Amino acid sequence: MRLSLLTTSIIIILLFQSCRDKPDATTLFGILENEYENGNFQKLPQLLDSLKIRFPEEKGLIRMADSLTQISERISLDFSLTEDQFIQRIEAYNIPVNDSILGTWDLKKWTEWRFIDGQKRYYRRSPSNLRLLKLFYENRENRDIEKSRNPESLARRKHTEEIIAASDLTLNPVCPVSITVNYTIRVNPDVVPEGKIIRCWMPWPRNDHPRQQKTEFLSASEKNFIISPDSMTHRSIYMEQKASAGSPAVFSVSFRYQPSAQFINPEYLKPETYNKESSLYKKYTREEPPQIRFSEDVKKLADSIAAPGDTPFETARRFYLWFKENIPWTGALEYSTMPDMPAYVMEHRRGDCGMQTLLYISMLRYRGIPARWQSGWTVFPDHENLHDWSEIYFEGTGWVPSDITYDLQASDDRTIREFFISGIDSYRLILNNGISGSLYPEKIHLRSEPYDFQRGEVEWEGGNLYFDKWDYEISLEYEK
Repeated sequence: MRLSLLTTSIIIILLFQSCRDKPDATTLFGILENEYENGNFQKLPQLLDSLKIRFPEEKGLIRMADSLTQISERISLDFSLTEDQFIQRIEAYNIPVNDSILGTWDLKKWTEWRFIDGQKRYYRRSPSNLRLLKLFYENRENRDIEKSRNPESLARRKHTEEIIAASDLTLNPVCPVSITVNYTIRVNPDVVPEGKIIRCWMPWPRNDHPRQQKTEFLSASEKNFIISPDSMTHRSIYMEQKASAGSPAVFSVSFRYQPSAQFINPEYLKPETYNKESSLYKKYTREEPPQIRFSEDVKKLADSIAAPGDTPFETARRFYLWFKENIPWTGALEYSTMPDMPAYVMEHRRGDCGMQTLLYISMLRYRGIPARWQSGWTVFPDHENLHDWSEIYFEGTGWVPSDITYDLQASDDRTIREFFISGIDSYRLILNNGISGSLYPEKIHLRSEPYDFQRGEVEWEGGNLYFDKWDYEISLEYEK
């Protein structure tokens, strides 16, 4: 929506009239918020500066205005393609496109764009997402055949067969692997003034989970560092370094750890009734707004899939199979720009691992089944990546891994085919046992990733350093 010339003139008058007639802080923040909602992002820094100069005592409003300004910058980075660039990339996939087809894709919500500063801008991953959506909805059989034959799928299926064979009634973790991790963050030169302290949090493995043990510190770039306790939601190693003019600030850490796989055969799950008075049950069946909540749409969807008389596992299985039929994986917007990811998945019928997992957890909790977030990295050889999944609690059994975005495997054996409903491979790096926790030591400024922690976080006294201000690199060495 464009503001009229009259409205724009009024705003300018409000901002630059004398101190005697200046708007109050709430009015000025409202103007900034309105510009944000209308996609007029270039105006936000000036409005933020005005708020800081005129009302330095309004710390709360300044913090909210600063957050909106930062989020607008993140949205602009995500929505970086012009329409011509979007079309060129679509045509590179040999997908025909014209105005009519564009309109059809818009109606199906297969494309993603918004007006920013008066220009139509497409999401940078919209071309590749469109290709994935067309394969899922228009050529799924061939897509599934191709996926089942690719080297990663074949290796993973072989690995899951080994896990199933090694698992027994004890339900203990199996197939341990020793992995050495070398992780590096490089902060771009001169993004922080010389001599100022750069604060950096990097991934560190949890050691409070049966599937992940024997963490061993090997080295770090800084002599002084702080490893957060396992009691924190997000596990990290913290370091500081002074900025040097013209040079990147390089933080690195090396460690070794032992992850394991786990498979719980559904036939071994004890159909015990939940103790609804336990603290565990209450904690993991409650809402955690804004990303885990029981909206009317979540309730309606969950109730339409679940069946009367189902056991908790049968309900989870129904949900999992529904996702496989209806929700393809696609690349995601940065989570910090998404106020309600489950709602997005339901509306757009797509999402990445974290988005789908949040909807899955919301549905399970609403139906009275304890579920929690778990995330970090998948470190399958030659296919390492950020990844999110979940765990479901079954009374009498305990926590059971469940990975909603891993597909059904190509096999006539149902146990192999549905492995990831109640199983997980050995190649995970667990960093988080929940969402939206505090870092340790606590971060001062708005986090780059407010819900999860995988790549790391960086800041200085002047503000957060977003992902475009630094790079990360992970290298892995395996020993069975």
